[in-house]
Amino acid sequence: MPEIKILLVEDELSLAEGTKLNLELEGFPCEWITRGDEGLRKILSEKYDLVILDVMLPGMDGFSVCERVREAKNFTPILFLTAKNTEDDRVHGFETGGDDYLGKPFQVRELLLRVRAILRREDWYRNRSLGGRQKFGEHWVDFENFCGEGPCGPFQLGVKECMIFKLLMERPGQVVSRTDILDRVWGEEAYPTTRTVDNFIVRLRRAIEQDAHHPRWVHTVRSVGYLFDPDGRQRKGEEV
Repeated sequence: MPEIKILLVEDELSLAEGTKLNLELEGFPCEWITRGDEGLRKILSEKYDLVILDVMLPGMDGFSVCERVREAKNFTPILFLTAKNTEDDRVHGFETGGDDYLGKPFQVRELLLRVRAILRREDWYRNRSLGGRQKFGEHWVDFENFCGEGPCGPFQLGVKECMIFKLLMERPGQVVSRTDILDRVWGEEAYPTTRTVDNFIVRLRRAIEQDAHHPRWVHTVRSVGYLFDPDGRQRKGEEV
């Protein structure tokens, strides 16, 4: 198994030193830098398995770093580690492309659990049966390159939209609850809300549906979750 490589971008000296030490004691080699702009250059020029990113950084804030990374079509998992810990902050972190969000102060044990959970989700996404390019009707999605072609033409998906679509496609015709989606895509300890899931479903539908308000592929099962219809049938009376 290849060695895991983690980048820590954190400007609080004592916190960074302790975090780096504990990660390395658990067998996760960790490189540490203190500035957001330097972190951005590192992420785009080198390969990491995970980035642990503070939000309030000199040079460039963590949200901006994450946005720039995703704009560059780089999908390295990002765990925000920050004192900005309101629900709005967490939602914003997920919407910029973050994979998880841990508020300060935190317990080392919780950080290590989050790190392992992200790496497990990444392994699931990369190694399950549905990989590469998959067809839905006359259209296709590429789960490795986060892109595809739908009824309205070529599209680019974010990490979370791709993970949700893959999860639904792995269970064709089956209802997948919002709780299952939260657990698989974000992890049960990430504390996003069902509203977060619904927001990402809206983004996914805008890419893959002819009419996002009258879907053929990803259907809402009210009060439960969502269902992928491999036959692309529009449900009578369904409007979202």
